[in-house]
Amino acid sequence: MQAPLSATTSGATKAAQGPSSEFLTFRLGAESYGIEILKVQEIRGYEQPTAIANAPAFIKGVINLRGVIVPILDLRIKFKLTQAKYDDFTVVIILNIAGRVVGVVVDSVSDVLTLSAENIRPTPEFASATFDTKYITGLGTLDEQMIILLDIEKLMTGADMALVDNAVH
Repeated sequence: MQAPLSATTSGATKAAQGPSSEFLTFRLGAESYGIEILKVQEIRGYEQPTAIANAPAFIKGVINLRGVIVPILDLRIKFKLTQAKYDDFTVVIILNIAGRVVGVVVDSVSDVLTLSAENIRPTPEFASATFDTKYITGLGTLDEQMIILLDIEKLMTGADMALVDNAVH
């Protein structure tokens, strides 16, 4: 039997379940994803960024956020999902990762969830060169919903971010 997932879980119950983590959940198409809440600086409505010439397709451009130039990446394009449509629910999650500020475009933000260690399953092994799981830390379960937990720091410090740095500077 699974323990209920809630921010109001008592300390004694939390200790019995093991360590828990908070995740900001968001949607990309039909799937739910989660990133560690401690990496999130703020959530903003989508505004068209200033495009950068010769940047990879997943780099939408840059915005000026209170004097800081912030590259904006579209995770839908990065993950090779269907083309995004930008609407009133589209948001930019501003992340502070490894000393850099980066924005990621997602379809919508869902909630902040607290998941205990027992509600996080390891990433399944896929024997495929076309499906890269190195950015996935695990799969969280909440009731019948599956949440793909991203290692956003690994995603944002990989080789693609060198492309961002080259495009922005």
